[in-house]
Amino acid sequence: MRYRVKNLRLAPRGRAAVEWAREHMPVLGEIRREFSRTRPLRGLRVGAALHVEAKTAVLALTLKEGGAEVSLAGCNPLSTKDEVAAALVKEGVSVYAWRGEGRRDYYQNLRRVIADRPQLVIDDGGDLISELHSEGKGGVRGGCEETTTGVHRLRAMEAEGRLKFPVIAVNDSPTKRLFDNRFGTAESTLQALMSLTNTQIGGKRVVVVGYGHVGRGIASRAKGLGAVVTVVETDPVRALEAAMDGFLVRTMEEACEYGELFITATGSLHVIRGEHLREMRDGTILCNAGHFNVEIDLEALEKLAVRRREVMEDVEEFRLKDGRRLYLLAGGRLVNLAGRRSLGHPMEIMDLSFSLQALSLSYLAAHAEELKPGVHEVPEEIDRRVAELKLKRMGIRLERQTEEQRRYLRSWEVGT
Repeated sequence: MRYRVKNLRLAPRGRAAVEWAREHMPVLGEIRREFSRTRPLRGLRVGAALHVEAKTAVLALTLKEGGAEVSLAGCNPLSTKDEVAAALVKEGVSVYAWRGEGRRDYYQNLRRVIADRPQLVIDDGGDLISELHSEGKGGVRGGCEETTTGVHRLRAMEAEGRLKFPVIAVNDSPTKRLFDNRFGTAESTLQALMSLTNTQIGGKRVVVVGYGHVGRGIASRAKGLGAVVTVVETDPVRALEAAMDGFLVRTMEEACEYGELFITATGSLHVIRGEHLREMRDGTILCNAGHFNVEIDLEALEKLAVRRREVMEDVEEFRLKDGRRLYLLAGGRLVNLAGRRSLGHPMEIMDLSFSLQALSLSYLAAHAEELKPGVHEVPEEIDRRVAELKLKRMGIRLERQTEEQRRYLRSWEVGT
């Protein structure tokens, strides 16, 4: 086993955090017990690029329980919890990650995972799979992708005929889009924002940029906390949906004149640009809920500033020539994980996301040879099983269809 972490002496604190997460991830616990009996990943090498924190550790140890040798790197330079990385090394996982990696270290750690010759991979954002293809490394049977940004990149690779093995788009499963993208990101983003700034949401003019699954959740939760919410959107259908949901829909040019708090959630490039920053109010807070730090034009912000300083941990002030101050959270990286006090999605949310990952990886171990290179959906039976396991833990029973109802739904003869 090889590893590169900040300090192995942090392992006891990390172990306690992992134990706490495990207690609140019962669905994955059920899968872990099954894996310990069936060993579906026996003898396979799994390489992963994920946020190295306690909930991810529970997934890594579940895969190990299923028989896999696991290598893990971070998928974001600021989201690694060093104590968890140390604890995983002590549990026999090869970890290459620490908080505050530079760009060179970040990609070197991905290459360290690749050097362990993974046969199956789990990615979050597409960097590991992209690097695998750039390095020209073979031997990978298949993979899973966790997030919207990564799936977009994979579909672009597929369209160009560049994707060389099957990848299951876990992000696109109905349950994952529901609980993770919509509810998990919303709660963790607003929680991180309030924790980092010690400000309230209620009464603020909040601008949510993007009304996809993530943006919908953030807008809804912010509204529930008492914010006056504006949505900025380029897609007419999503814009209409936001308007029908009761939100103001404005252009960025209009919103930047009155918004107090901007949250980007598009997965796109420079949705907040220099011309917008120049018009923003004094004291405006900027943060990003997308995977990469590209949604806010950071170079433009730096050029506009005559002075910058960190006023609190993960809160940086940019003072403009006329004295106005703009505040950037967590360096423009995904605010719910990149801040030191950010905890990421609730454990109950990642319980379900990582259950989908574990079962999808088990499916690939058995069926990857039957799948063509490209992006594939999560098998419906996996999606349904995770939902059923969660409902069971919640004590919720489903209504059963009668035989008469089943016959009716299969027929075409009966009309008015």
